[in-house]
Amino acid sequence: MKATINNIQIDLSKPHDISIPLTNNDQNPIAWYQNRPEIEPVTMGDWIGKVSEGKSSTNFNNIFFNPHAHGTHTECLGHITRDFYSINQCLKQFFFTAELISVEPKVVGEDLIITKEQIELALGENSPEAIVIRTLPNPESKKHLNYSNTNPPYLEEAAAIYIREKGIQHLLIDLPSVDKEHDEGKLLAHKAFWNVKDVNQVNEDARFNCTITEMIYVNEEIQDGSYFLNLQFASFENDASPSKPVLYKMF
Repeated sequence: MKATINNIQIDLSKPHDISIPLTNNDQNPIAWYQNRPEIEPVTMGDWIGKVSEGKSSTNFNNIFFNPHAHGTHTECLGHITRDFYSINQCLKQFFFTAELISVEPKVVGEDLIITKEQIELALGENSPEAIVIRTLPNPESKKHLNYSNTNPPYLEEAAAIYIREKGIQHLLIDLPSVDKEHDEGKLLAHKAFWNVKDVNQVNEDARFNCTITEMIYVNEEIQDGSYFLNLQFASFENDASPSKPVLYKMF
């Protein structure tokens, strides 16, 4: 099935899901020093909410997880501000033009950093509404890593400023954070992208409708280039929500 939006033709029959599913086993990625998610049937007395146990007509699970630590999630600037802002209130549109780029972070001392120059070169003259960054190398094991205390690659502040100044509203990346794991709470890339100058009293020109999506996975079959992005998330009144970004090729 194909659709045409603003003179852009999209093949809806071939979605590219770039989210990582949430599981309760060791296949689930983990960050920020958390344990793996829990998905367990409700138990009340001798009743267990699991059909295979023979005492329930339905499967009835509780789920305990952290959106930032346990997989693909989309966050708003409420992630770093004193005052509460919800992703469910900040993001009200869900379809965007997107550019997928692949970047091999540069070694700088003990760090691996995605630089402004790399983003600038990969984007060229393109000015999409969303940017999707796939880091290289790109093994499938990324979907199952425990990132805690591994100092993963991150985005330098200048790169985040460049993305903001390009007018890009949505930043998606296959890392647990756009910032350095241990950065003394500076959060330079988050602040630069959202244009947050004071987390205690947010400036009026901060980018309330812009989002960061972390811990995606873009497999090798999906080529760099222009796509149509459907940025889906669960309706949590929280700074972040588990999400399911889907790419569609544009013609």
